[in-house]
Amino acid sequence: MSEPDTGTAGIGKGSPGVRRMEVLHPGPLSTVQDLGRTGLAGMGVGVSGAADRSSLRLANRLVGNAESEAAVEITLGGLWLRAHGVLTVALTGTSFPVTVDGRAAASNTVLTLPNGSVLRIGQCRTGMRGYLAVRGGIDVPAVLGARATDTLAGLGPEPLAAGAVLPVGRAYGEFPRVDAAPVTPPSGGELTLPVLPGPRRDWFTDSALRALLGEPFEVTRDSDRVGMRLSGPPLPRYETGELPSEGMVSGALQVPPAGQPTLFLADHPVTGGYPVIAVVLSAYVAVAAQARPGQRLRFRAVREPSEY
Repeated sequence: MSEPDTGTAGIGKGSPGVRRMEVLHPGPLSTVQDLGRTGLAGMGVGVSGAADRSSLRLANRLVGNAESEAAVEITLGGLWLRAHGVLTVALTGTSFPVTVDGRAAASNTVLTLPNGSVLRIGQCRTGMRGYLAVRGGIDVPAVLGARATDTLAGLGPEPLAAGAVLPVGRAYGEFPRVDAAPVTPPSGGELTLPVLPGPRRDWFTDSALRALLGEPFEVTRDSDRVGMRLSGPPLPRYETGELPSEGMVSGALQVPPAGQPTLFLADHPVTGGYPVIAVVLSAYVAVAAQARPGQRLRFRAVREPSEY
């Protein structure tokens, strides 16, 4: 990450003359995210980072940043910001209605925010999360090597609140020549996610495996960056004893005794004591992270069901 323009970077009141973004309205949940903290699971620290990494990477590429720069992850919309200094930004992920000083703008394009202008991001109609990247990156202090907000561990910057100021780092490198990306917004319909057998698949009955791979599951309102609780046919198991805690990954489908699975996302715990029946392929975790409450998911086996 480049050095800030002046002083020590952080979410605060800012300093005159420093390029920054002032939060006027944070929406339901807006956080600073990058690609997360890798290699620290042995210390009990999860990766965290953007729930939809492909959208974060795209936003950064559009404004000429390294893909790992910190940006703002916006949940459902409702984020309003004021630009201090002329800023170049891009908004990716789910499709939001966008205005700059009341004039309509578009997602997946490069936007210029004049000094003092107000960017308003409305409520999305499909999908869950968007990413606002600014050329130069969000230059808040790194914690354990990343600027990501981990909502489970309490690491990184606090979720954005009205009055918070996000310092912007110095831009570097050539400005990209692409000013728009032809990206299809997340679907509001049924999603199909490919899965591999989980480490405890043999704890489950044949009927549980058939249900997982043959029936739809619905995303419940009890969902966040940690994971999505799903509602569907129960997944009974042979083994009903206690399972010592073991490592967990993004995309793991963990099944508690009630038989309703939880799909782990970016801020998942590094260990868990319930068996994992299957794991969503890592490339599709970003797709799952865009599913909203009430949306249906289906799971498709990458291997033959007989291999479960």
